[in-house]
Amino acid sequence: MAKGKPQYDAIVIGVGGMGSAALYQLARRGTKVLGIEQYGVAHNLGSSHGISRIIRLAYHEDPAYVPLLKRAYELWQQLEQETKQDLLCITGSIDTNRGDIEGYNGFKNALLSAKQHNLEHEVLTGEQVNARFPGYNLPSDFMAVYQPQGGILASELCIAAHIQAAQSNGAQFQSGEKVESWEVDSSSGTVTVFTDRGQYTASKLVLTAGAWMPDIMPELQSALVVERQVIGWFSVKHPDPNCCTPSGKFPVFLLQDEKDCWYGFPQYGHNGLKIGKFDREDNAVAHPSQLERRVLPQDEQVVVCSACSGHGYKFCSVMGEVLADLALSGNTHHDIEFIRFNKARPGQKEMMHAFHQGGAPVDPAPITFPSKL
Repeated sequence: MAKGKPQYDAIVIGVGGMGSAALYQLARRGTKVLGIEQYGVAHNLGSSHGISRIIRLAYHEDPAYVPLLKRAYELWQQLEQETKQDLLCITGSIDTNRGDIEGYNGFKNALLSAKQHNLEHEVLTGEQVNARFPGYNLPSDFMAVYQPQGGILASELCIAAHIQAAQSNGAQFQSGEKVESWEVDSSSGTVTVFTDRGQYTASKLVLTAGAWMPDIMPELQSALVVERQVIGWFSVKHPDPNCCTPSGKFPVFLLQDEKDCWYGFPQYGHNGLKIGKFDREDNAVAHPSQLERRVLPQDEQVVVCSACSGHGYKFCSVMGEVLADLALSGNTHHDIEFIRFNKARPGQKEMMHAFHQGGAPVDPAPITFPSKL
């Protein structure tokens, strides 16, 4: 390992949605930062691939996410202004299901978030939704929460914009460079990253490698499963050709029936409606190439952010801010306790045990987005 002063204040491994935002936030604070990406900008092999992601405020998963979302909106708009690009398209959002559905009720939970955080919203019947938005045809016994600030993020353009803004603020970005290993020198308080091109030293390391996290950190393998998420685009046959466009006539939606939960977008940058399904089963895939690394809980030089369970992209802008906070000061003013690793969550007890082996039983500070709370 190289001795002496580190080359960088921070290194970010994996420059997708989360990593590009962290790179930008670190750079804009005057940090000497390097971003390393094994593929290219907004490549098609990661979880941030694609032209669009939903962003919404009436968060049915848990009201605790809403303060992060409010800040995320501010930062997405700030990025638009700084890069002079259109990245956020407001369509409104619909959370809907039968009012008497048994078990989990996304409509009621979205309404709870809206009320708890005083969000602008309307409660509509299925028939009222259909009358206002002609691209919808909900059953009459469905109930819906309409929140006017929901919309679409141009996901790949957002990554490119974050990298562009980071470089404008002095960041160094290297693509097509594969990380082979990394290690912490506790005596000097530095981290060394070894790639197929060379090696780099830094005071802090931010790991945002998405699907490659279980290999960069084997301790995470018990908690993280890489899954394939399948979506489809569907052509529209309707007398009104604009009924399914983002012009205010077709909000993004989350629709729950007795068995499944679906999400969808209006026609945006593609010829057709984009529709996907949450929590698809039997879609686990093999991990990417293996890396050898053992991390101890006292490795304060390392910040981990992954995985985001299929609903994390909208948070990228604010999580970049959180990651910069953690890397530079070890804490953040944002409330992230409910998304930190926690041995009480299924599958994370074994992972926490793996962190503790060889080190003192101290809770580490990585963060994760639980898929279900």
